[in-house]
Amino acid sequence: MASVPQTITRSALGGLLLFTGAAHLTFARRGFRVAVPEWVPGDPDATVVASGWAEIALGAALLLARRSRRGVGQLVALFFIAVFPGNVSQWTHHRSAPGLDTEMKRFGRLFLQPVLVLLALWATRD
Repeated sequence: MASVPQTITRSALGGLLLFTGAAHLTFARRGFRVAVPEWVPGDPDATVVASGWAEIALGAALLLARRSRRGVGQLVALFFIAVFPGNVSQWTHHRSAPGLDTEMKRFGRLFLQPVLVLLALWATRD
């Protein structure tokens, strides 16, 4: 059974993913397009839309899944790992995005990603 801190963390991560997923599809869409590395195949806007829907699905799963909680946490962790190269590219190419408009913020964001991976795994373990 999950502890209260795990439940709070899982709920916060779920809410964060729902919010950022919605932001990818609406008001921050243009800002997220600049964060898509040039080496990613296809249209950057399609990548932003796909990642937005993925975030919404993962956020909802974190909030609603009970029996498959651990698997959902592993998928969320993998998603956070998968988008990390985009964070690195954004920093190395000096590209601003929503909330990441300085070198210090973009650099600091790199250290947040491993924390998100660990929190996703911890909050969904038994």
